[in-house]
Formats: sequence, C-alpha cells, structure tokens
Amino acid sequence: MSQPGPREVFARLQEYLLASAPDLVADVWAEDVVVETPFAPPGRPRRVHGREDLLALARAGRATMPVRFEEIRDVVVHETADPEVIVVEYEIAGTVTTTNRPAAAGFIGVLRARNGQIVHWREYQNVLAMAEALGRLPDQLAGAAGQHA
Repeated sequence: MSQPGPREVFARLQEYLLASAPDLVADVWAEDVVVETPFAPPGRPRRVHGREDLLALARAGRATMPVRFEEIRDVVVHETADPEVIVVEYEIAGTVTTTNRPAAAGFIGVLRARNGQIVHWREYQNVLAMAEALGRLPDQLAGAAGQHA
C-alpha cells in the first residue's frame, strides 16, 4: 500500500484546519518537520524544527487569534519535478469572532511530503491582510519598523 503523496497530505491539512482540530493535525507533520515562514510577523519565529515545537507554537497562535476558519478557497496546486514537492496557493477565509467581520488572507506554501507526512513546509503569508483583519495593523507596522531601525 503506497503512502499518500503531497496533494493528499495537503488535502488532509486543509480538512484539519477547517475542523479546528489541533490534535488531529499532528499526524500530518513528521516528527522532525522543518517549518519556515520567511515573512513571519515580528516576534514570531521564521523557522521551527520538530512537530512538538510546531504544535506548541500553533496552539499558542490560535489561542490569540479570534478567527473561525470557514473556507479554504482559490486553491491552486503546482506540481514540481520532485514527486515529494508541490507548491500550493490558497486563501483562508473566515469570521473574526470579536467583530463578526469576514476576513481572508492569501498564502503560498511549498510542501515536501514523505511517508504520508509533511517533512518540510515553507509558507509565505499575507501578514498585512491578517493584521488588518484582526485590527492589529498599526502594531504590525510598528513592529516591522522596529525590526529595521
């Protein structure tokens, strides 16, 4: 029986994100996964190594993000010459629970899957859209200015 490829692993990740199932999502990530977010907002790591550290960071982030994810849309999957790697473009949409406002942000991910799990994930986030939706844009901009001062 063959292991799920990167497309199938990404499909599972989408299901878990929409279900807000942090305990289920753990099986998507390899124990020694490397996650890179080159455009992470100030104060967030740009590289995380290991499933436990990733899940701890994700749980802490979700606890401070008052958003109910409702849809992952405009998904485009690009195949690469490497059968373990895909590039995905998508938008996550939902509702900011503190304001009841709809919100959406775009992402691009480079996913490497092996043995049915993600072993490397590089995500490019639209952090300004996320900050604006959460009413945190002034803080985001001030933090970015402080990083380059």
